[in-house]
Amino acid sequence: MPWKESTTMSQRREFVHLARSEDVKMRGLCRRFGISAKTGYKWLHRYREEGEEGLRDRSRRPHTSPYRTPPSKEQDVLAVRHAHPAWGGRKIQRWLNDRGQKSLPCPSTITAILHRHGCVDPAESSKHKPWQRFEAPAPNALWQMDFKGHFPLQNNLRCHPLTVEDDHSRYALGLFACPGETMEIVQPHLSSLFRTYGLPHRILCDNGQPWGTREEYRYTKLSVWLIRLGIAVGHSSVCHPETLGKDERFHRTLRVELIGTKTFADLDDSQRHFDQWRMVYNFERPHEALAVPASRYQPSPREFPDPLPPIEYHSSDIVRKVQGKGEISFHRRVFKVGRAFTGYPVALRPTLTDGIFDVFFCTQQISTINLNEVT
Repeated sequence: MPWKESTTMSQRREFVHLARSEDVKMRGLCRRFGISAKTGYKWLHRYREEGEEGLRDRSRRPHTSPYRTPPSKEQDVLAVRHAHPAWGGRKIQRWLNDRGQKSLPCPSTITAILHRHGCVDPAESSKHKPWQRFEAPAPNALWQMDFKGHFPLQNNLRCHPLTVEDDHSRYALGLFACPGETMEIVQPHLSSLFRTYGLPHRILCDNGQPWGTREEYRYTKLSVWLIRLGIAVGHSSVCHPETLGKDERFHRTLRVELIGTKTFADLDDSQRHFDQWRMVYNFERPHEALAVPASRYQPSPREFPDPLPPIEYHSSDIVRKVQGKGEISFHRRVFKVGRAFTGYPVALRPTLTDGIFDVFFCTQQISTINLNEVT
């Protein structure tokens, strides 16, 4: 499959970045992006020779304009602010510095320039409570996934942005304009991400459909599918959205820099803007703690299996099939393990305490049953 026409430059840029990561298998990466190995090596060679300009289609337009007068430092600051109206002094300075600008003003001076030219809303000066920082130890150790609050479109429908972010690098893996929040909508998007970036070890979700909860309906058909892929599934604490802090912070940035500044005609228009902004977020927008997310991310070596492998357990496991109401029979008693597992086999494994067994689906523990409890 060739490059998608509407996002050709973005895909080439992302491809060469991932291809330059350590321990990446080139042919496998090309396969994930739907291009031949010959094409992949061509764009990688051009990038090494010419940088980002080498990723553009060849044209007669000159690469440089030697007689153009370079703008002043103040004009540079205003240009960046115009392109990214939500960025402050520190981000603008970092962005210019990363692109080779020398003798830059300090962040406070840049902020003063913005004030002097009327680029700062007085309400923007209010301070946000800082997020407590913690992170997974490596890329793809943990992904965070959630829906950003939906917003109206000009066609009288609503857009539900689905966001997926790597916890370690803050790399925005997916930003999708969705018509709703169901498994039938989410699963194809996740499949696309898994084919491109590989499988994470764990995904942290919010509560409710289609994710499941920490309480009675902890697992859904979507989480069962993820567990079958070998991905551990966790949920944020109820009424504590800060558990998904990085994704919540990403949502705030998305609102301030894009959703809150534009109106969108329909879902296709929303997706076009999402794709453009995601590339800026990953490759250009400076992050105070880690430069840009792309500098710390590389794809997972765990390939997306298609079709799913069969469910197998150890010969020492006690295997039971989950029945129609989400229950299993064991020692002439009935125990609930969850409706989402109906029709699937689960494994019972004894613990160090007599009469207590852990219940596993594939590699994830989903329940515990206690034969010592009086019914």
